[in-house]
Amino acid sequence: MKRERMLQVAVGLLGLLYVALIYPLYRDLVHSSWLLEMKNECEPMFLSWFIALGPFLLLAARKPSSHRSLIAFAACQSLVHSSVMTIQTVEAWNHGVHRDFTDVVIVGLIGAILLALLRERRKQSALVTPSALSGSPTGLVE
Repeated sequence: MKRERMLQVAVGLLGLLYVALIYPLYRDLVHSSWLLEMKNECEPMFLSWFIALGPFLLLAARKPSSHRSLIAFAACQSLVHSSVMTIQTVEAWNHGVHRDFTDVVIVGLIGAILLALLRERRKQSALVTPSALSGSPTGLVE
């Protein structure tokens, strides 16, 4: 039960963080800073992806066991995103452009923590007997 509660908190906080990204998106769009200052036309689309995922994570936080696939998706997309950012950071350094690794580590940790909390403890499986495999209605050895 403790793992379920920790997962609720982690998913809820991540959902709130993702929804809160609406403010930076608003600022970028209103001032066209994504185009005029940063020269990065992908940032608003990138932020909108996380903003759209946020409310679904907030709903999933209420009962994570019912939304395991959504949480797994959020974790996997964080890990994939972190992997792509790692490659971009290494390439930036190779071309003499300084890029910090902090966001790479944070996004990677988000994915790893979600996957670790999502992992269900294995329950001991029931003993399967040959008669259970043969189609006996009770599954018991006769």
